[in-house]
Amino acid sequence: MTEHESHAVDGERIPQKRVLVTEIPGPRSKELSERRKAAVASGVSSAAPFYVADGFGAIVRDVDGNCLIDLGSGIAVTSVGHGVPAVVEAVRAQAAQFTHSCFMVAPYEGYVAVCERLAELTPGDHEKRSALFNSGAEAVENAVKIARHATGRAAVAVFDHAYHGRTNLTMALTAKVMPYKHRFGPFAPEVYRAPMSYPLRDPEGLTGEQAAKRAIDELSVQVGTANLACVVIEPIQGEGGFVVPAPGFLPAIATWCKENAIVLVADEIQTGFGRTGAWFASEHEGVVPDLVTTAKGIAAGLPLAAVTGRAELMDAVHSGGLGGTYGGNPVACAAALAAIDTMRELDLPSAARRIENAVRPRLDALHKSHTAVADVRGRGAMLAIEITRPGTLEPDAASAQKVLQRCYAQGVIALTCGTWGNVVRLLPPLVIGEALLDEGLDVFESAVADVLG
Repeated sequence: MTEHESHAVDGERIPQKRVLVTEIPGPRSKELSERRKAAVASGVSSAAPFYVADGFGAIVRDVDGNCLIDLGSGIAVTSVGHGVPAVVEAVRAQAAQFTHSCFMVAPYEGYVAVCERLAELTPGDHEKRSALFNSGAEAVENAVKIARHATGRAAVAVFDHAYHGRTNLTMALTAKVMPYKHRFGPFAPEVYRAPMSYPLRDPEGLTGEQAAKRAIDELSVQVGTANLACVVIEPIQGEGGFVVPAPGFLPAIATWCKENAIVLVADEIQTGFGRTGAWFASEHEGVVPDLVTTAKGIAAGLPLAAVTGRAELMDAVHSGGLGGTYGGNPVACAAALAAIDTMRELDLPSAARRIENAVRPRLDALHKSHTAVADVRGRGAMLAIEITRPGTLEPDAASAQKVLQRCYAQGVIALTCGTWGNVVRLLPPLVIGEALLDEGLDVFESAVADVLG
């Protein structure tokens, strides 16, 4: 991928290069940090020490004028880049017409058009329906509602290391206690957790099929297949550490669900819309979920989410059983339609594969040269390293955090994740140019070397 292949340079408003004019954080960011202490609840955290003022393509400019290379995309949200002209114009035009009517009161075309696009893009050629919401957590919660209503069953199966949101039900689905669940209970009942395929930490030689059998056996005995409404799974886990299950795991789970009339819900909120090199990560092993939840990359940063699934499941819910005041907001729908058109025009799934071809060898080299880099994993433009104590599997969150802070100080945005907080993940915009990506990786490699020695 070259600079001229990047949508970000078309009508370039911010040059696509890293520029440091102050230390990070600079004086204006420090001033805002002090104001924040008196106004923002301390329970709301921020990983980066700087404050954003502007963005274009794969560059974020802070309030002090520093231009940082974005290898995080707002957690896989701005896959089409910041400030995409087509998206900006679509938002401007829709906002000038009307910003709200509530689809449940007075419907509008944009909502219908987004649902049509989702039917075209999501896996499977079966008849589909969609319902739109505001956030990924809402989408997952409504997918569970739909599965329970359609099957008449109550139990929900999820997996170790899973992350599905912060509402009461999705906190129950999420595995990690701190910071997501600590002292926020009691949680919703009838949620059961099964072991995930985690190749780095599974017994040596355990295949995907064997890992699936391990999970299925636990669920069959402890829950009972006749009681399970749905299995909710991320094809590649996001917050849980970019865990890619061993080949065969997802297809085996999908087959078991089909044989037992259990609804398979694929949480594609972080993996969807080209991020992994396919439109949806389920496609890599030919898995066709019954329901797919989407958000993040769908609308280039505006709040929008969806549940898309088999028509007979989606239509099983009574009229008025799904919805919300802001779900499928017309401005967000306009952004989504423009973003999806951009993804198609630029073939961003192919761009993700090109990014993987550029990034993966450099991460593999870090793995070979640093015994503390225990694993390199991911797919497409969703890649990560897991950092442990050298030569062991003991998680080293402190070192991961040091790598992150060194990246910020040198003008590169990255993210951490993982059950133990010891995974550093890279989620660049899919429109990033080759030179900018290489420079960002130079900074990342230097940060890893500084911390791990």
